[in-house]
Amino acid sequence: MTGIKKYPTKQFDCWGLAKELRMDIYRKLGQKATGEKDWLVVSGGTEGLIGLPAGLGEDYVPFGGEPYGASTGALGKSVEMMGYCEKKGYARDLCGYCRNYLGSTFGDSYTFGGKYPHPDLYFQLHFCDTHGKWYQPAAEFTDKPYFVIDIGAMYRWPKWNESEERKKYKFDYLLKQMHDSIDWMTEKTGREYNDELLGDAVYNEIMCTSKWAKCCELNKNIPAPMDEKSMFAFYVIHVLRRHTKEALQFFDILYDELTDRIDKGIAGVEYERFRMIHNSQPPWHSLDIFRYMEKFGVACVGSQYDFMLSGGWDYYYDEKDVPHIKAAEPPSDLKEQIKTRDGALRALTAWLLDYGIQGRSFRFPMIERRNIDSVIARDWNCQGAMMHLNRGCEGWAVGQLEVRRCLVENGFPVLSYEGNVADPREFDRGKTYARIDSFMEANQLKKLVD
Repeated sequence: MTGIKKYPTKQFDCWGLAKELRMDIYRKLGQKATGEKDWLVVSGGTEGLIGLPAGLGEDYVPFGGEPYGASTGALGKSVEMMGYCEKKGYARDLCGYCRNYLGSTFGDSYTFGGKYPHPDLYFQLHFCDTHGKWYQPAAEFTDKPYFVIDIGAMYRWPKWNESEERKKYKFDYLLKQMHDSIDWMTEKTGREYNDELLGDAVYNEIMCTSKWAKCCELNKNIPAPMDEKSMFAFYVIHVLRRHTKEALQFFDILYDELTDRIDKGIAGVEYERFRMIHNSQPPWHSLDIFRYMEKFGVACVGSQYDFMLSGGWDYYYDEKDVPHIKAAEPPSDLKEQIKTRDGALRALTAWLLDYGIQGRSFRFPMIERRNIDSVIARDWNCQGAMMHLNRGCEGWAVGQLEVRRCLVENGFPVLSYEGNVADPREFDRGKTYARIDSFMEANQLKKLVD
């Protein structure tokens, strides 16, 4: 290994806190299932509006379908849960997260042990083709109320020069549904809605997603202070609970630790010499592929998925008309905006439509969707990309090979592999490792450690 630099590494000081914040949600859900504590559990997708039910009371616990489906895959429970779903006649080409979630519902089996914590309400933002229907069979099976908000069309990308009138239609369409959903929640629960709790939740969400984006920007540094596998443990905090003060405090702590790691030259990958981005969700059941690539000195420094899920990013063009992304800045008067219900909902609507870049990309293979991974690869100082041709997510698959083509056209070799975000039966481990080995050989990267 003559001439190959070895960087100092260390475990994150905030690793234990990240684990505690994540498991706090699942522990409370377990208490709901056993009757130990009757939390108000509202279940739905985590990509949009998990802060809205916060106004129902401090006993509110969100039950997000996607992170639960991912955890089910990571803990090796997918085949069991999907079996319950398949017995009901659901096809294997359905969203992998959805099959894990519905299987747990039908089988009354909780990934973390014991009976399933059936929610009090189902509340969903229709974000992808599966989501609006995802929770309908769950609500029917448990005989619980269900409300869906249709996000409609996001604001167009900057170069489309969308009219202010058109943007106002989109804004008002989403805003009215948010107001309607609060009326529905109070009717179904019989509770008074606390606008102050809503304001706090909106403030935390906006600040939280912005701060996570700033953490991701620090990974432009060489060496990158975070590796991809660690990022999966951190990003899920804002996915699960970005509306809470605990999540915001965590990302402040993480940001400070990352800047300290950069100052001290501490790396996420010991022998970083070749940087890559990842496209699509990872195969949660096989995250060891990232550790395997590290043996060749490869550092995966992020992905559109863990960067942008839940928003917080601005997309812009520089003076040479070159596209870039950067962390979105919260409005300077945010604390004033959130003092009323309408003000808080307007702030959240604007944040989602302006800075929910993944919402603009997801399902919409327009020119910027094609470009955005190349933008990340270039600005995060990468030499290549890896792409999960993921049978478990229809939304990420749309336009994916055009994204690959754009990466190649911009000089980034792409390691592609097939699999499923949650179903290990769709993943050929031997074939995937063989493809990794071939990619490394083609790029003259020999294994540095066993």
